[in-house]
Amino acid sequence: MPSTHVFPQSRTLPQSSSPDLFAGELPWSNTSFGDPYAETAATLPISSNSVSGDTCSGKAMPVHSFSVSPFPSLLQAGVASSPKRKVQLMAKNLIGRSVELRTTKCFLYSKTFTSIGLLESNETQEGEKHSFRVSYLINSCGLSPKSATLASQRVNFENPEKPDSVLNLLKEHGFTNTQISKLVRVHPLLLLSDPEKTLLPKIEFFRSLGVSSSDLPGILSSTPFLFVRSIKRQLIPCYDFLKSVLLVEEKVLTTLKRTPRAFLCNVTNNMSPNIALLRQLGVPQSAISFLVSNYPPEAFATHTRFVEAVDEVMEMGFDPSKTVFVLAIQALVKMRKPKLESKLELYKRWGWSKDMALSAFKRNPNCMLLSEEKITKTMDFLVNKMGSPSAHIAINPSVLFFNLEKRIMPRFSVIQILQAKGLVKNDLSSARIIQPSERCFVEKFLIKFQDDVPELLNVYQGKMDLVEVGSQSENVCGAKQL
Repeated sequence: MPSTHVFPQSRTLPQSSSPDLFAGELPWSNTSFGDPYAETAATLPISSNSVSGDTCSGKAMPVHSFSVSPFPSLLQAGVASSPKRKVQLMAKNLIGRSVELRTTKCFLYSKTFTSIGLLESNETQEGEKHSFRVSYLINSCGLSPKSATLASQRVNFENPEKPDSVLNLLKEHGFTNTQISKLVRVHPLLLLSDPEKTLLPKIEFFRSLGVSSSDLPGILSSTPFLFVRSIKRQLIPCYDFLKSVLLVEEKVLTTLKRTPRAFLCNVTNNMSPNIALLRQLGVPQSAISFLVSNYPPEAFATHTRFVEAVDEVMEMGFDPSKTVFVLAIQALVKMRKPKLESKLELYKRWGWSKDMALSAFKRNPNCMLLSEEKITKTMDFLVNKMGSPSAHIAINPSVLFFNLEKRIMPRFSVIQILQAKGLVKNDLSSARIIQPSERCFVEKFLIKFQDDVPELLNVYQGKMDLVEVGSQSENVCGAKQL
């Protein structure tokens, strides 16, 4: 810490003739001095008394308040008004002002060094606190160094007492280390919550609804903000409204497990008016229940956005009495109209007309929610490699949802072998190959022809490719001919 300086009450400034005082631009060169020969109220006292030591040696000297003119009246000084003498006096005053400036700078430097020392000390202390938080988040909460650094910027604690009490409560109620790590990473401020007044009441509330002790940690860790919502003003109203819509408590619990965010929605502004609008349009209770159970974030979107989606669905000619009506609503809540148009253009490049694309959307609205990469890869395989007519896919757009590598390709490999051997028809649609359940496909195409083609199961499981099957078939045929 810099030492405290004692400033003298008064000190006369030395007269200097150092040539470097005029080197470069003078600090007050931008100041307008007015008439250099004007009268002045006071002048800067310049004395021949010297000040011992360097003026910037660390002993700051005060600069008293003067009303100073850089060029005091020559008449007051009793000096002849010769131009040469005028210039000399002007230079003398400038030298005095330069000494004043240097003295002022010394004072400011001393003050600055003191401030810098305090700042560095504070920064050191803050750095130690930050290092402690990062270390705690890594060692006690299981965060990665990167996540801990980010989280430490959002939460501030100087000792582990409060965070420890929070972690202990969570562990007592079955939260795993992974779930605790997720909670803290998403919402670090939970570490500063009051365990008994804030966290425990939420745990007890959800347990009172019938949520099992094994399910609750997963629900709360997936949606940490449930911990900080008011039971009276948010959680209870949400539960009551969901129960009034779904009618059965088990469905409310299913919705909570599937989408805990449903309990974060605004009942008054969004949930209630959205459901009321559907009922006004004649949407049946079963469709409303389906929408709320499976797509609560979309069902309870902001009312303005929800109304826009409903209007678009009505314009497309969807029937409100059908479940696909609410499916289309949730799709358009997720996807703005420009995005829908871009998806229609993508399908158009694969041979669909706009009417075909809209027809596919009416059959399964979620086909427009698939990523462009997913659509492109699946269409390329089915249309270009397997020769499936693009129009058939438009009639059954659900085939686009299945996993290309794990379901579509293995099944087509089996069908190709069976078609090559004449065991199945060549005009099987992609839907008849892809859509049947696993059990149905295995029984119909693998078990049924196992004796004819023993390699089918290996091909289906990816243990053998079509080239190997062809080679083995040729060897069998050659042995029979011999």
